[in-house]
Amino acid sequence: MKDLIRQLHKAFDNRTRLGIMSVLLVNEWTDYLTLRKTLDETDGNLASHLANLERNAFIEIKKEFVGKKPRTTYRVSDLGRKAFYEHLDILEAILKQPRTDT
Repeated sequence: MKDLIRQLHKAFDNRTRLGIMSVLLVNEWTDYLTLRKTLDETDGNLASHLANLERNAFIEIKKEFVGKKPRTTYRVSDLGRKAFYEHLDILEAILKQPRTDT
């Protein structure tokens, strides 16, 4: 089991980043406000977690103007999708391990 745990990706060990990836996987593009409301996060906290995922190239960002208002949207990159699914597969393998209750 230790080997499996070591394979988990650190980028997904946080509830907020796990939530971001989960939301983005089921939507083509998701705007910042939707992420903030869905995850019930502050601006600063959400921004720092999005920056972490962007540094890892797990998400793509699109900035545009809708009328005169800026709008930032996000989606999962191909690399992010692959890494997240690998992470979930490892979690599933961990859960299938025999229990060692003491």
